Amino acid sequence: MSDVRVRFAPSPTGQIHIGNIRTALFNYLFAKKNNGTFILRIEDTDRERSTSEFEEVIHKEMEWLGLDWDEGVGVGGNYGPYRQMERLDTYNDYIQNLLDNDLAYHCYCTPEELDEMREEQRKNGEPPRYTGKCRCLTQEERDKLEAEGRNPVVRFKVSEETKDIIVDDLIRGRVSFSSDVIDDFVIVKSDGIPTYNFAVVVDDYLMEISHVIRGEDHLSNTPKQQLLYDALGWEAPRFAHLSMILGTDKSKLSKRSGEAYVYVSEYRKKGYLPEALINFLSLLGWSPDGDEEILTKEEIIEQFSIDRVNKSAAVFDVEKLNWMNGMYIRSAELEKIVDLAKPYIREAGYDLSDKSDEWIRFLVDTVRGSLDHVSEIADHLDIFFGDLTYTDKEKAKEDFKQEKVDLVFETLKNRIKSLDSLDPEFIKKMLKQTLKDLPVGGRVFYHPTRFALTGKGSGPELYNVIALLGKEECINRLDQALALR
Repeated sequence: MSDVRVRFAPSPTGQIHIGNIRTALFNYLFAKKNNGTFILRIEDTDRERSTSEFEEVIHKEMEWLGLDWDEGVGVGGNYGPYRQMERLDTYNDYIQNLLDNDLAYHCYCTPEELDEMREEQRKNGEPPRYTGKCRCLTQEERDKLEAEGRNPVVRFKVSEETKDIIVDDLIRGRVSFSSDVIDDFVIVKSDGIPTYNFAVVVDDYLMEISHVIRGEDHLSNTPKQQLLYDALGWEAPRFAHLSMILGTDKSKLSKRSGEAYVYVSEYRKKGYLPEALINFLSLLGWSPDGDEEILTKEEIIEQFSIDRVNKSAAVFDVEKLNWMNGMYIRSAELEKIVDLAKPYIREAGYDLSDKSDEWIRFLVDTVRGSLDHVSEIADHLDIFFGDLTYTDKEKAKEDFKQEKVDLVFETLKNRIKSLDSLDPEFIKKMLKQTLKDLPVGGRVFYHPTRFALTGKGSGPELYNVIALLGKEECINRLDQALALR
């Protein structure tokens, strides 16, 4: 496939939604797979809500996820400017072209008049639509309305001869739209700013966009855009409308969707890895060739095809994302996880100032196997800092009162005190040898010892716990356990 040019065109009106970033990802993957160009365009015509701060959020989150764009805002290119508010003169030229060719007209109807029009249609059992009241105004009538202080919108004149509009969607196949449901729609608002449907057509054509890959919520806009392409004498790009993302309750993903976060920033703050999020999002609506679900970005690009994108809604399964993120945490470079973990450790109140870098690395490596996301690390560290507390003191006492447990603890105290090294493998061998030397079974040896050293019935490997606590703390905790017998 040659000359593939795709774009991600968000509005800088808030935090970036996880559904939008899935759209950005699929555009990115399609461009990379086909040696094409991935463009970032900013649709900032909502002047009340658009801010430079939210545009910066878009840049930040895309960069964090590794979705580098080849052209557009912040990068430049031959088809700029790439912010819509910097393209108003261009839009005005094409609006004037439509007006001059009697393909558009000024409409002076007030919101109140439009409401009355729709109410009358509802009473008559008709679908609400614009009646074309201002289609044939004379210049004298227009002048009079403007003298009243009315600021007109510009409406596209939908021909009465328009037939049903057919869109060959790359995901949904042939989609037909009845012309009966399309009235003379607004293409310029009363403040002179073009509407989404008009601006996007001009931008996509002038930027030579070959494929428009976007969410299915835009499918209803496509027939209007097709009419504008036809009126301007332009060939439309190929369209591909991605399925919705639903929560596990099959409702539209929103702030109320249980455990699923809706903004990318929330996943970053929670300690999800960008590689895991990319992997997970790529599988929301697309299926690879085989059964393997853990895929690098390069592997996803290699296998990606619009033909394998499903038109059925995708379900955002948080448990699956957590499982996947945990896999990435365990396989990532340790130094990367340490750097991510330190802020969460300090935020939880744990003092690392007297800890060596080697100790911190070993601590993180010891517990990362239990993490679904890095922010959870603070929940696994209490056994290594401060005074020991028991999750179930009565259960601990029962364990400690078992026959020969005092012998186990006294023997361990002596052997820990005599350790020549706190290397985990060395400690592991010591524990095995001690068990072999004592007249007790594994349960009497390991379970009470774990309670004595950690205060819990489960947790990291004991040899790692001993290495992290050090000799003195281990002996103190064994003495504390003996005192409870």
